[in-house]
Order: sequence, then C-alpha cells, then structure tokens
Amino acid sequence: MESPENHRIPLEKAHQIVLRWDSTVSEEARARMIFHGDRQEIDSYLQAIDEIQRSMESTLLSHHDHDHDHSKKVTTTIQIAMARLEDEFRNILISHATPIETDSLSESISSTHLPSRTSTSIGEFPDADDYTTRGDEDSVSSSLLERGESSTTTASYRSMSSIREIDLIPSDSIYDLRCIAERMIAAGYFRECVQVYGSVRKSAVDSSFKKLGVEKLSIGDIQRLEWEALNAKIGKWIRAAKVCIRVLFASEKRLCQQIFEDLGTAADDACFMETVKGPAIQLFNFAEAISISRRSPEKLFKILDLHDALLDLLPDIDAVFYSKSAESISVQATEILSRLAEAARGMLSEFENAVLREPSRVPVPGGTIHPLTRPATGSRYSDDLSTPDMDFTDHEGQSPLALHLIWIIVILQFNLEGKSKHYKDNSLAHLFIMNNVHYIVQKIKGSPELREMIGDYYLKKLTGKFRQAATRYQRATWVGVLYCLRDEGLHVSGSFSSGVSKSALRERFKSFNAMFEEVHRMQALWLIPDTQLREELQISISEKLIPAYRSFLGRFRTHIENGRHPENYIKYSVEDLETAVLDFFEGYAVSQHSRRRSQ
Repeated sequence: MESPENHRIPLEKAHQIVLRWDSTVSEEARARMIFHGDRQEIDSYLQAIDEIQRSMESTLLSHHDHDHDHSKKVTTTIQIAMARLEDEFRNILISHATPIETDSLSESISSTHLPSRTSTSIGEFPDADDYTTRGDEDSVSSSLLERGESSTTTASYRSMSSIREIDLIPSDSIYDLRCIAERMIAAGYFRECVQVYGSVRKSAVDSSFKKLGVEKLSIGDIQRLEWEALNAKIGKWIRAAKVCIRVLFASEKRLCQQIFEDLGTAADDACFMETVKGPAIQLFNFAEAISISRRSPEKLFKILDLHDALLDLLPDIDAVFYSKSAESISVQATEILSRLAEAARGMLSEFENAVLREPSRVPVPGGTIHPLTRPATGSRYSDDLSTPDMDFTDHEGQSPLALHLIWIIVILQFNLEGKSKHYKDNSLAHLFIMNNVHYIVQKIKGSPELREMIGDYYLKKLTGKFRQAATRYQRATWVGVLYCLRDEGLHVSGSFSSGVSKSALRERFKSFNAMFEEVHRMQALWLIPDTQLREELQISISEKLIPAYRSFLGRFRTHIENGRHPENYIKYSVEDLETAVLDFFEGYAVSQHSRRRSQ
C-alpha cells in the first residue's frame, strides 16, 4: 500500500496528525470532515495512517519487550484513525446516496424489446435443468469475459449487451472511498467497512425501488391480492425489474468493483451482496408469489408475460449475480422461471381437458353464453373419435403456442356444437352457437396478445362462423313466417274474371299472426348478451320482415277491411311489428302485443 504521494512522514508527526482529527476530544474534528477539505490535507492524513500501520507491522515482527509501550500507542492511534475513516467513509457514501433517475432509464430499457411471444411455445418451455445448463459459449459468458476490460465508458453509462451501467458516484469520490476501504481492510476492519457500505447503499437502492414502484410485499401479501389489482401490478413489475437488473443492480456491482476489487477477501462481492441481497429477494418475491399462486385461465397471458420477461432478463441476472456468494439469487430466478413455465403449461392442459370433457347436457336457458366459453377466452392431433380434428396446413408459420390456443378454441367449438344439439328448437341452437362464437371473437379482439398469436386469418374464420350461425337462425325462424306473406295461392281465376280468394287471404293472415305471436313469445325470452350483436340481429330481422309485411298489407288490406271483422285478421300495423321486434333476445317475458297496445 503506497502513500498518495509516495513519500513517508516521521512517525511522531503521523501520530499527531491522527490525534488532531480525533472527534472524541477535538471540537474542530467534530465540526469538519477531512475529505471535504483540500487534497493536501486528505493525502497528509492517509500518509499518516500508512506510516503508523508500517510501524505496527514492524513492531509485531520484532517481539522485543521494550516495544510493548510503543505497540500499545500504535494500536490506540490506529483505532482512532479507523473510527475516523469509518465516519469519513459513511459521510462520502451518504452524500451520493440519491436514487437513480428512473423515468429516462425505464424508457431506454423498454426499448430493448422482448422476443415476440409468437416464437414461444408452452410445449417448448425448457425444464428446470435446461435453464441451468447454459454452456461457456453462451452470450452471458462472453459478456462476463468482457467485464472490466471494456474501455468504451462514457460520462454517464456504458452498454454491455442489454446492461446499462451508470455512474452512481463521481470518480473523485470513488477514489477517496477506495483509499479509505484499502486502509480499513488492511487494518483488520473489513466487517465494519462492509457494514457501513451496505447500510448506506441499501438505503439508496430502497429509494430507487420506491421510485420504480417496487413495493415491500411478502409472498403472502401478494397472494391475498385480488386478481384485478395483481394484474395491474404485473406490468409495473416487469418494467421495474428491467431497470433493477440491467441498471440498478448492475451499476451497484460495478461500483463495488471500482471501490473494493483486488483488496482481498472478496470485498467487492461481500459489499455487493450486503447492498442488494435484500432488495433482490424483495423483487423476485413478487414473481415467485405469482408462480405458486392458484391457477386459473384468466391468468395465462400475464403468466406468459412474466415468463417471457424473466427469460429475457436471465442472461443479465447471470451476468450481475455470477459470483459464488450471489449465485442464490440467480438460482432463485431460474427456479421461478421454471415454475412459471409449469404453471402456464398446467393452465393450458387443465383447461383443454375441461373444455373437451365438460359433461353438462342441460341446455343453457335462452341460448346465451355457456359458462365454459367465458374462461376459454382467457397442438395436437387426436385419434379419439370424440375429439375434433384440425388441419394444421391452414396455420403454417404460426408458433406452437398459437396452434395450441387455436386447438383449444377448436375443441371449445366442437363441444359447443355438441351442446347445441340438446336444444329442441333449431333456431335456438343456432342462436346459442352465434352467441358463443361471437363472445370468443370479441375476447380475441380485446386482447392484443391473443389477437397477435391467433392471427387475422383464424379470426376471420371465427367471424364467419358466428355470422353463418346468425344466417341459419334467420332461415330456421323466418322462412316459415315470410312464407305466409307470399302471393301464391291467393289468386283465383275463372273463364270470365279473376280475383283474390278472400278465404285463402284470411287463412294467410291468421297463419302469419299465429306464427309471429309464437316467435315473439318465445324469442323475447331468448338472450343475446352483447348489445351491439342483439341490435344488429334485430335490424336484420326488420329489414326482411317489415318490407315484406308492408307490401303484403298494402296489396291485400282492402280485401280484408271490406269484409266482416277485419280486426280478427289484421292484428298488426307495420309500426306494431317494428316495435315487437325490439322485444326479441332481451331475455324476459313480454305480454303479447304489450308494446302495441301501450301506444
């Protein structure tokens, strides 16, 4: 250990310099900090400590009795000096313990995009062993080899793959901290040095955590949160984790190396772990709590978000926590990643089985959305004749995960088709399929992740499916009703004249009234939960029914009104029908003609 200016001062003068800065006896020493003074004063104090330490070492080697008093004096002076250096060390650290500037860093780190999830497959998620067997050729190892050798340092940060190391403390203060640490460790005050460093820097890390929105929550606290609240926190955690790993922890490690590297006893690792072990555990506790929480289909995509984010961060975690003392953090991250993958696999598998094997044979009242459809919107072939087949050639280029999700939707449709057969009314069966497939389409459109994976091609096929069901419903319901409004069979012809058969016309109006009343009575009870879909179908019905009825009424009204009791045959005006159609699919009983009579 060389003195700052590489020259020695007399031992007695060295004692005097140290004692002058003894804060226990000197008011001036209590009022001022040495390292706030000029460089000459700082160097003089460090030289004095170096001289006293050399004197102590020579005394220990001599073993002469007359050196006892001298040794005692030197030991006392060293203790005073170390107490002073500890205060100076703490003061310098505190003066630079401000949290990092998170806003600009979050934006910069977010520009490092995650790999597209369309390239990820639940079936291809690595097992735990696969996560831990990355070879020496790995890019992580390459970045480790480059650590400390790169000279491409800017004034603010340097880039090492996706890591952004920023300067937490100015270089002149780092030099002073290293000078102090070197002397404290040489004098046997390693533990004190580490404790002071860790307590101050951990406080700075905690302040950065608060700015990033990383909360102090236990695993139990996290698991007790409602899913809606937890759902919002997952996105915030992903953004915060990127900054914590790639900027905050990486920069703390770099700072420890700048101050403590090569000072022996792995001081840099010890100070780094003293600083970040608690915060790192706090950070990963969130992901761990999610990985072991109760599984449910609506959590799938957030689980995948967490998995992909952690997988993307894993090389950086290894780069920051690569030492023996820090490997527990890296191991924890790897284990969480494995559990997240297993949770996602389990959710897909459990739900696929639930969709395929759901045993209910009782039709859903009113043909509304089946309970099975709701969680679904949260690839394999089968030789089982009770399961649907799927032509994968329609989906070339899509990821295994996308195919798996499409396969689940195929299974769901297959199961819904089976359940539709339990309706005795074909119109209601078609309405049931329309409702459920439309629900699936809306859920896909409402989820950017799901829409990206499934793709527009399959989304168009699903849209065509529910529109086809709507068309089939209209045919099954309204072809017979509209058939009553045809001209055929109403005209009679003779040898001298032609005209309209009033008896046939009366029967036609009676048939129309009876059929429409029955349709109205039944289908007002049916339910289309989606307001827009309900209104679209009502409009479509009106566009077919109202013009046909208006035309029929216009052509034949006089024939009925000129006869006896016309009100028995012409029960509806055009406006009555328009009003009655608005009752359809509302899901509640409507008295016959209730709206018509109220007007």
